[in-house]
Amino acid sequence: MKAIQKGFSLIELMIVIAIVGILAVIALPAYQDYTARAQVSEAILLMEGQKSAVVEYYADKGKWPKSNEEAGIADKSIIKGKYVAQVEVGGDGVITATMKSADVNKEIAGKTVSLTPHATTAGATTGATATANGSFTWTCTTGKTSGVATKFLPSSCRPDEEKPAGKK
Repeated sequence: MKAIQKGFSLIELMIVIAIVGILAVIALPAYQDYTARAQVSEAILLMEGQKSAVVEYYADKGKWPKSNEEAGIADKSIIKGKYVAQVEVGGDGVITATMKSADVNKEIAGKTVSLTPHATTAGATTGATATANGSFTWTCTTGKTSGVATKFLPSSCRPDEEKPAGKK
């Protein structure tokens, strides 16, 4: 009589381990990109909360605020999150979030992302010197060297040419 084999052979186990390893190599970078995008989304959310104060200041004074204090919002060190070190209003009403240096994805640590306001006048969108007709648009920007990579921005914040197909 033949003996009945119980269990797996060494070769079968090695094949399974190799397959699991290949899947891990593919999945890990995708997961890291996903977590970085989620962390950057927190920065966008915190900046979104400051937009109304910046627009209100512009409506009252006819110019953009140059600081958090001018915009009437909390100090930059107070507006922070789990992954965001600070949110600051700078020249021309630009709202900038700086990511923390620790406890965030290494690709975005210490990097910045900004929302830049544009006042719309008679069908044209212009920069900070415009006289607004009550309409404002905001664009996401990142610095050349210190900014968050575009691939980590939410799709609503990416330039049209970099949005996934069907999302423009």
